[in-house]
Amino acid sequence: MVKIISIANRKGGVGKTTTAVNIATAMAAIGKRVLILDMDPQGNATTSLGINKNKCLFSTYDLMINNCKAEDAIVKTDIKKFDILPSAPALAAAEIELIDVNKREYVLKNALNVLSGKYDYILIDCPPSLNLITINALVSSDSVIVPLQSEFLALEGLTDLIKNINIIKKNFNSKLDLQGIVLTMFDKRNNLSQMVETDVRKYFGSKVYKTVIPRSVRISEAPSHGQPVLIYDFKSNGAKAYLNLAKEVLKREKEI
Repeated sequence: MVKIISIANRKGGVGKTTTAVNIATAMAAIGKRVLILDMDPQGNATTSLGINKNKCLFSTYDLMINNCKAEDAIVKTDIKKFDILPSAPALAAAEIELIDVNKREYVLKNALNVLSGKYDYILIDCPPSLNLITINALVSSDSVIVPLQSEFLALEGLTDLIKNINIIKKNFNSKLDLQGIVLTMFDKRNNLSQMVETDVRKYFGSKVYKTVIPRSVRISEAPSHGQPVLIYDFKSNGAKAYLNLAKEVLKREKEI
């Protein structure tokens, strides 16, 4: 049975897309069948995998609004057992178009039902806001991974996000769980990064992954080459960190 994991944070630029793409790559490398849903209108996950979103016949917008079948919109990547359902700029208008739809919070969940036996994991790259698209993603998911940039203001946003997750769990999706929080863009030379880590681990305990993702030029460069950092530079510290994170994610999945 497929497990669906949302990668979410209301703040942009925290590493959601990079985390989604590299966890998926690591999963595929050990033989798991993986699909990424690019639910951000910016389409960064799509671009990060070397796919021109302007040339895709269908997108997550068509899945949400035009009753497109999920199978028809899926695009194979260059990585074996790793597919993506690409995004398109039109997705930005989907929230408005969903307003009058009956049970609008469940549109994505219903659209994904047909994929139940086709993948081991579906990772949803959410937009940086709590809109109807993100709500649909969370309603569809078994769990959530929250990338958290290692800076002070990120803590305030994290508290609000956890509240939102609990509200969605109470009202729409009782099985939804916080799988974990991953610290990203971590600079061990920076006292602030270490202070943020101490505070997050104090308040969220074992929900915080042991692995932290370092600030890395190689991680930043990889998307411009249309590759996950795990392929772009497998020996880099960033690649090793994401490989370790994927191991933690899979271990927690077995424990759930």
